[in-house]
Parts: sequence; C-alpha cells; structure tokens
Amino acid sequence: MRVSVPLYQAKAEMFRVLGHPVRIRVLELLQDGPRPVRDLLAEIDVEASGLSQHLAVLRRAGVVVTFRDNGLVMYALSTTAVADLLAAGRRILREVLTDRDELLKLLS
Repeated sequence: MRVSVPLYQAKAEMFRVLGHPVRIRVLELLQDGPRPVRDLLAEIDVEASGLSQHLAVLRRAGVVVTFRDNGLVMYALSTTAVADLLAAGRRILREVLTDRDELLKLLS
C-alpha cells in the first residue's frame, strides 16, 4: 500500500531542498543552459566534494538532470519551471525589501 504525501508536505520538502545558498547559486548558473561540473566549481566558492553533495541533493529532488557530453558530466535544469521559481523569488524579495525600505523611512 502506497501512502501519498500531502501536497503541502511535498512543497515544504522542495523548499527545504532549495534552502541553501550553494544550491540556489547552482540553479542560477544553470538558467543559462547546461554546464559541466568544472564550470560550476569555477563560479562557486565551495570544495568539489561539497558541490558534489549539493548537486546530488538537487538531482534526487528532480530539480536538475545530468548527462554526458564529450566525457564531461553536464548538469541542467530539469524544467523551465525552476527558472520561473527563481524569478518569482527575486520578485518577492524586491517587493519585501522595498516595503522594508519604506517602513524604515516612516520610522526615521
């Protein structure tokens, strides 16, 4: 018997997976297209073993996919919806931070 996970619980797990700065940076870099691990390492200040662990978490969650290209392990976003989510996060931050700036002005 298979017990399904409530949608809110699945969403919470997805946000938990996304809740690390290195993972967000990886996803941001992959928005421009597939990249080999060596390029990701060059862009992110993290040890190779640490990046490997973060990539594994993203892969298990289904957020990224891997494939080989000329002997290189390439990573790519599994769906354009991931880029949409990152864009939504930027919009939310912009609005939240704008509201805070306005509140700080009122308090001064």
